[in-house]
Amino acid sequence: MSTTIDRQKEAPDAPDLMFASKSLREHWIRGALGLVLAIAGFGLIGVVGPVSLLLVLGAGIAWRGCVSCWALGLSQTRAACQVRR
Repeated sequence: MSTTIDRQKEAPDAPDLMFASKSLREHWIRGALGLVLAIAGFGLIGVVGPVSLLLVLGAGIAWRGCVSCWALGLSQTRAACQVRR
């Protein structure tokens, strides 16, 4: 696993890609999966109780943090795709 410092040594003009995905498609899929898990987690509280909040944990993993982290990753993924072109 390379660190940010290692990546900057390899390509000093490359953006920091801590939250980025390999492709925009992968990133959008992770975002949609996280959204479904978050909605299901909060929506099922009345049915299965607090255990459903484990689905919200799954959403956090899919988003690599919170919704803001996912959005930051989206911009990083777009920047990385533009650099590759």
